[in-house]
Amino acid sequence: MSLHSFHLADMPLRSAAGVLVRPPKAAGLRHIEVLAGMELGAPVPTPRRMQLRHLAVFAEWAEEEALEAFLARRPFGRALGTGWHVRLEFLRRWGSIRELAHLPAEATRTDPGEPVVAVTLARMRLPELPRFLHWGRPVERQVRDHPETTLALAAMRPPRTVSTFSVWTSSRAMTSMVFGRDGGDAAHRHRAAMGERERRDFHREFTTLRFRPRSEHGAWRGRSDLIPERKG
Repeated sequence: MSLHSFHLADMPLRSAAGVLVRPPKAAGLRHIEVLAGMELGAPVPTPRRMQLRHLAVFAEWAEEEALEAFLARRPFGRALGTGWHVRLEFLRRWGSIRELAHLPAEATRTDPGEPVVAVTLARMRLPELPRFLHWGRPVERQVRDHPETTLALAAMRPPRTVSTFSVWTSSRAMTSMVFGRDGGDAAHRHRAAMGERERRDFHREFTTLRFRPRSEHGAWRGRSDLIPERKG
């Protein structure tokens, strides 16, 4: 059975730059996105916006054994093993990018009370970047500060690829945010940004993927409990 994984690790600048330019290949590795971490909502012209030493890696594997072999035997895999990662079971896809277009729209139904992981991946239209930042940064802060997220971050690979990753206490909490059903002043932000994207798309390609977390490994910034227990 295929498997997805998401990894966070700090690396020396030279090593990080190398894999950003030339992503690794390995047996059983179907697709990999190597990105530089970003702080959600951070001002654009600051080092917090693009953190080259902090890598975020999203990958699809033919089976779990391929991931295990990569982490144990490949230098980049061993470097990722010093950080944190979560192994993921695919649930749903909205939108499409070429490399992940084979994933079905829905693999299985989601229990509203179970924790979920959301990954977005986009290839930007560069002339639309100012609009994207104007509408996207308020949504970034909304997700970052949401009481039902245990981890929320963004990542990028110049010049066109941007991604977000968030862990939610429940599918119900995530969909409430998406459709603007939360209370407070921030509730409308995601819905407003999606309306602006429909008016004139920011992206050449865009997809949102939902996963069920299977297991987490290692620690990130002193935490090893980023995947919450099921509610109810």
